[in-house]
Amino acid sequence: MKQIPLAITPPPAVGFDSLLVGPNAEAVQHLRTLALPAAPVYLWGPSGTGKTRLLQALAAQRQAEGERMGWFDADDALPWTLDESWSLVVVDRCEALDPQRQQATFALFVEAGSHGVQWAAAGRLPPVDLPLRDDLRTRLGWGHVFALRPLSEGETRAALRREADRRGILLTDDVIDYLMTRFERDLKFLMRLLDQLGEYALSEHRYVTVPLLKKMLNEEGLEAGA
Repeated sequence: MKQIPLAITPPPAVGFDSLLVGPNAEAVQHLRTLALPAAPVYLWGPSGTGKTRLLQALAAQRQAEGERMGWFDADDALPWTLDESWSLVVVDRCEALDPQRQQATFALFVEAGSHGVQWAAAGRLPPVDLPLRDDLRTRLGWGHVFALRPLSEGETRAALRREADRRGILLTDDVIDYLMTRFERDLKFLMRLLDQLGEYALSEHRYVTVPLLKKMLNEEGLEAGA
């Protein structure tokens, strides 16, 4: 597989101002105006609906205020411990928590509550359907629960174009058409693909075109649908 050099491009924007809200305005507004500490928050929805992105925006907002926070993903190594100086603790991909990390998450939840630390979490399923121990499922559903919906096709196109513009990538209509017709409308996946495409175009010293996109997909072993 061809090695792609590290491109000098802006990091992904993570604040609320860079979000394309789409059908999730209620959840965005709730997180954006959250006065810590408040009731726990749980976001759920299929891949690509922006759960992690929203949690990142919340974390970025708190960090911009000089606060500290802890972030835990279902794949992170144990032990998980709470720092009392945190104002926020986040647990992402709750549906993938194994028994040991379920125990760690439950302990974090209880300890965060006792120290007035804000709790926010996300998963692909609503709390009641998560394959977790009963006491943890109950606690994840205690506070504000928001079901996130995917962006429409037009909103997804707008999100791709806006992020490409921010990164200085000229993304033409035919490239967007190719992405939208060959891949599922999963914004997380499409944004990762956009990152790869920008880096690949830089390494090839070429503009982003459909032939260049096809060449990258072939070299990376990524299959596009019919």
